[in-house]
This record gives sequence, structure tokens and C-alpha cells, in this order.
Amino acid sequence: MQNNLGLFLTKRAFLSPRKEAYVDSHSDLRLTFAELNERSNRIANSFVEAGIEKGERVGLLLMNSAEFMEAYFGLAKIGAVVVPLNWRLVADELEFILKDSGTTRLIFGEEFIDTVADLHGRGDKTDIRQWLQVDGETDIAWFADSYQAFRGAGGASEPETGAADDDMLYIMYTSGTTGLPKGVVHTHNTSVWAILTIAVNTHYREDDRFLGALPMFHVGALTPCAVNVYQGATSVVMRSFAPQLAWELLERERVTTALMVPAMLNFMLQVPDFERFDHSRLRWIMTGAAPVPVSLTRRYLDLGIGVRQVYGLTESCGPACLMDAEDSLRKPDSTGKSFYHTQVRVVNEAGEDCAPGEPGEVLVAGAHIMREYWNRPEATAETIVDGWLHTGDVATMDEEGFVSIQDRIKDMIISGGENVYPAEIEGVLVTHPDIADAAVIGQPSETWGESPLAILVKSSDGLTEADVFDHCQGRLARFKQPKAVQFIDEIPRNPSGKILKFLLRERYPGPAPV
Repeated sequence: MQNNLGLFLTKRAFLSPRKEAYVDSHSDLRLTFAELNERSNRIANSFVEAGIEKGERVGLLLMNSAEFMEAYFGLAKIGAVVVPLNWRLVADELEFILKDSGTTRLIFGEEFIDTVADLHGRGDKTDIRQWLQVDGETDIAWFADSYQAFRGAGGASEPETGAADDDMLYIMYTSGTTGLPKGVVHTHNTSVWAILTIAVNTHYREDDRFLGALPMFHVGALTPCAVNVYQGATSVVMRSFAPQLAWELLERERVTTALMVPAMLNFMLQVPDFERFDHSRLRWIMTGAAPVPVSLTRRYLDLGIGVRQVYGLTESCGPACLMDAEDSLRKPDSTGKSFYHTQVRVVNEAGEDCAPGEPGEVLVAGAHIMREYWNRPEATAETIVDGWLHTGDVATMDEEGFVSIQDRIKDMIISGGENVYPAEIEGVLVTHPDIADAAVIGQPSETWGESPLAILVKSSDGLTEADVFDHCQGRLARFKQPKAVQFIDEIPRNPSGKILKFLLRERYPGPAPV
């Protein structure tokens, strides 16, 4: 039997047609698996009628929504390739991703009309030839067609399956250390194995109702939604995260499991009188993307809620290591052991396994590892060696197999669960005529986990911190923008010109401004 991710929804609709599949947090929309599958089939058949070809890329610039989920599964069925787009990016950043991926069709929400109109006006700087706008309170843009009307024209029958196994399913872009994002290619097989890997480790129950709070352009949201289809669990999806709404949904929707980044968990505890909300059905919350303070784990355990730490990457389709709530207290510095269908090693520079407690690079292997970086053969060859994904993270592994992340080889900053790469910010900063040199490091932040600090050498004495902030507006997404600026006479570098960031971290340890 061949693997096609879209057929997971087909099978679940057959087995559990009347079971609730999707609940929208900001509206009254509720879909059964049969209804979600029918909508998925209709959008798939409409694209077939519009002449879409196998492997053709379709961008999704959408907030969390049923439209995102149905399009994802529908496009999977017919062999098209989804390009999930980070809606926090500005037009310049989106233009690069759309052109690099060769995206030819774009589905977008009304929230992004201005950005999409900007992209449309750039002509051949993208390859998009079909623009579909999800109906809302505003009129359809003059250059776009109604997504709902387009979907409604399609038949409800199952479309002919257009891809399987090692065919591409999606290209998800992640920021690169060179300042340009790289497209992570996942196939039907890698995605299916990610689902199986998570399912066997997370102890789902037949009546589970999962609260999704991360944006679907993240692997940390997209893969769990697919797991829910496989397991027959209900996805209660937040269009965007709001801490009090999260508590309200836990009570109203009888939520049993959830996934949030640590910053979200922290924000929820700051809601006044949050104890008034009934969360008695919630068994566990999975969290990752940043270290989880043991105090946070204890507070949720005191509420009867287990916190399961997870370590993963876009390149691994999510899974790498998982920690349960009890071990989180016993080994608070660890991110857990490898998932069931996953192998994890910690190796030294010679590629040999490190002794327990000895730091080295984390390597991950499994059938869920990405196929490649899109159009980046050299980066792919550097990252996947003999089937092992080189993560660029430094960690230790103890005698029991628990992995503890120590540092980031690539100097990545994790701010509010988002990956931020200093090189990209540095590239924008040095385009300012009054900035002679730039370095960016992360500083600890009580609110976001980490926040970018810009360390600059002036070429004009008149340059101010406000000037730097203004320069970043419109050139970088807000979560990438520096939260503070320091001016120095010279950026420390080694003989080959690389910035000595460990010296800067020692000099500017933080914390970041609130």
C-alpha cells in the first residue's frame, strides 16, 4: 500500500464520519470528519479542473483555519505541493520564498490583502498566476477570485490520487544562517512516519480533544493536526493565541491534550483568576521550542496537568526527543529521550559517540527526516550525512539516554517559539548608511525566552537606537527585530573574520528589556 497523507483524512472520514474533526476557536464553525473530507475533496477537484499538475506548488498565507487544514489534505491527495507561509513576514521576505519555491498559486486570508496586493504588483518577481482570497468581511481583491466560490465548484467525490511515498508533500521554509531561508522538503513518507512516531509516544485516547495554539505554518502545528486525523482526535484550533481564550477553550471544549510553547504556558499563568476555569479533563500539554523552567512544570503539575517537553526540528518533521512530566522534574535540564521510531546520537568532531556527559553535536535519524533542502544540494549534503541529520545543536547524553541541549552551534535565537537567525538581522542592519558593522546575539527574556540584541559600530555619530528600530520596520518581521541596541567601537572577530559571539555574550549577558 502506498502512502499518501491526504488519504489519512479519507480513511478517517470513512471510519468516523460523524465524529467532530475541527472546531474553530473564533467562530461557530464545527466540522465532522465527513464534512472536513468533503471540503477537502471539493478544493482538490477544483484545482484539478483548473489544470494543476503533480508537484505544482501552492502557497498558503492563512491564519489557522479550516481552510488551511482542508487545503493541506486536499492538495496532498492530488499530488500538489503545499508551501505554508509565515504570515509574520513582510512582503520582501515572502517574495523570496515564493520565487525560490516556484509557487504558482496562492490562497490567502483577508488579513493579508495589503501584503498580497504588494506582491501582486511586483509582476514577475513571483511566479503566481492564480490568487484565491478566503471570503471575509472585506471585498475580494480585484486581482483575486473567491476561495469559497472556487471550492464550491468542485465535486465532493474522492479525487484521483496524484502522489505517494517519496513524492513531495510540502516545502516549509526555515531561516538560514546565511540570512536567506531554506526550504525544508517533506514527502508523504516522511510526514506519515512523523505521524506514526508521535502517535506511538503520546498515548492518545479515543475521546481526545486537542487544543492547537501554534500557527499552522509551523511544523509544530501542522504535524499534530495530521496526527489528530490519524488518531481520530478532535482538533480545537486557535486562530491566534490569547491566554484567557486558551483557558476558556479548555473548559468549554473539554480539552484533554494540547501543544504550546513555554512562553504561552507562562502567559496563561498570568491570567487573573485562571483557576476559575475548569481544566479537569486536561491530561497533558506538550511544549518545546525553548527550555522549560522546572518551576513552570511544577506549577502545571500542581494543577494536575502534565507537561511533556519535546525537542524537534522542521527538518525532522517534528519528532526527535520527548520528556514526560515526571522525568521533567527528575531531570529538569533535559529534553528527554529519543522518540520510538527515532534514533538520536551525540557525537564529537570526529563523528564518534560522546561519553555520557560529554558535549557534542546532536544527530537525528529516522524515516521522518526531511528529504532535502529545496534547491540547496550543498546545504543538504552538509546536513544529512549517511542518513543522520546534523542538527547544529550541542548537547550531552547521560547514561540513561536523556539528552540535554547545551548551546546552538548556529547561534540561533528562539524568541516566543520562533527561530531567529542573527545573520539575517545583521544583513539588514548593515544596509543602513550609518552602520559600519553589526552583530546580533540573543539575551534572556522573561517574556519571550530570548530577544535579539543588536551590537553596532557607527559610521556616523548621529545614529540613535530609534534610528535602528525605524530601519528594521518593514524589512524584518516584528519577532526578528532587535529589542535593544548597544554601540561599540569594534566587533570582535577571529582571523578568518568570524564574529566572536561568545565574547559578546559575556559582555552583554542581559536580561533583555521587557
